[in-house]
Amino acid sequence: MPKITMYATAVCPYCVAAERLLRAKGVNEIDKIRVDLEPGLREAMIEKTGRRTVPQIYIGETHVGGFDDLSALDAAGKLDPLLAA
Repeated sequence: MPKITMYATAVCPYCVAAERLLRAKGVNEIDKIRVDLEPGLREAMIEKTGRRTVPQIYIGETHVGGFDDLSALDAAGKLDPLLAA
């Protein structure tokens, strides 16, 4: 399973929902980058993803986007192949 990286904050309900979906898919480890603890990390996230909101999720080197994007991938049947790569 590829490395899962998620830019997140402690109180973000979409971050919690994204983690719940990934765990339901068998993901055991999520490398969480807490942008609420270090403002510089949020700036790095914005530069890397072009987005300001959390979560921002990477599966391996693939930028999935936020929770809505992750959920849409799952609904389209494209999340499982990404996780299996």
